[in-house]
Amino acid sequence: MAEHEPGVAVVACVRDEELNLENAVRSALGQDYSGELDVVLAVGPSHDRTREIADKLAAEHPQVHVVDNPTGSRSIGLNLAFAAAPADREIIVRVDGHTAFEPDYVQRGVAALLESGAVGVGGLMSPAGRTPTQSAVARAMSHPVGLGQASFHVGGEAGPAETVYLGIFRRNAVDAVGGYDPTIFRAEDWELCLRLRRAGGMLWFEPSLVVTYWPRRTFKAVAKQFWRTGMWRREVVRREPTTASLRYLAPPAALLALGVSVPTIAVGVATGSAGILLAGLAAPMAYSAVVLAGTAHAALRRPRLSLRSALLVAPVVVTMHMAWGAGFLRGLTARAAVDHRA
Repeated sequence: MAEHEPGVAVVACVRDEELNLENAVRSALGQDYSGELDVVLAVGPSHDRTREIADKLAAEHPQVHVVDNPTGSRSIGLNLAFAAAPADREIIVRVDGHTAFEPDYVQRGVAALLESGAVGVGGLMSPAGRTPTQSAVARAMSHPVGLGQASFHVGGEAGPAETVYLGIFRRNAVDAVGGYDPTIFRAEDWELCLRLRRAGGMLWFEPSLVVTYWPRRTFKAVAKQFWRTGMWRREVVRREPTTASLRYLAPPAALLALGVSVPTIAVGVATGSAGILLAGLAAPMAYSAVVLAGTAHAALRRPRLSLRSALLVAPVVVTMHMAWGAGFLRGLTARAAVDHRA
């Protein structure tokens, strides 16, 4: 590292983060980093004590700053946080209210950024759970059967990447492309990384950077998250068709195949045709085999899950796939398009 460490601003857009916010901020304040470091929280409308906790932390620590984000939009909130960071903070470290990281995270990230010459560096999302359902969600999110083979989910070698998880960015590079797109409320990080790459910047995956992520705690919350993510992913693909990939198209394709199988099975049963019945059963059987094999492998990985959590991994994966696929097929609704909290 250089003798004079560049100034860093850790930024987060938060709402409804009463359970995790204090831990997230304290993990930022506890960084073993010799340069100047500030924390900027853009706080949106919440139904819990998020704002109270943010204000308390700001009162206790002069390097914590709170700005209002009345829209609740992540993109808008992150832009507000970027703008509120002290002008001499050359590096922006994005975090979430439901994440935590080791004391050397910023030091390692800044070193990787400077050594690689990249405009943005990111590491590995490490989902963790406190309850059986949350633990099952965490395991599903860190296995290819859940979210595909992206390196920040399943790991890999250090090197150039298409996108980064959360991200440690050169501030001037983000400013040069106009920050986050305020019209995109999900997949905003992927879209920003796309513009950074198109502007000639390189993004870098550094597997030694590990962020603990606390996922949703209930099936309803998981379904809602993935439904909305599916809708916004389709919107990104509509705007940028080159971003379509098997990872994003597999869930809607599976949902369509399963949907077609229902009337096919009904016709096979009604007509007594074994051929039609088998054709109808092909998609459900193939999908079930993939899910059961994948979730069995996920559940048996170390550290071992409790029996209850292990049994929940398969239904969690199906919920994620079907909600994403349904959201993608439905497309961006008028309500979601104007609801910045979607």
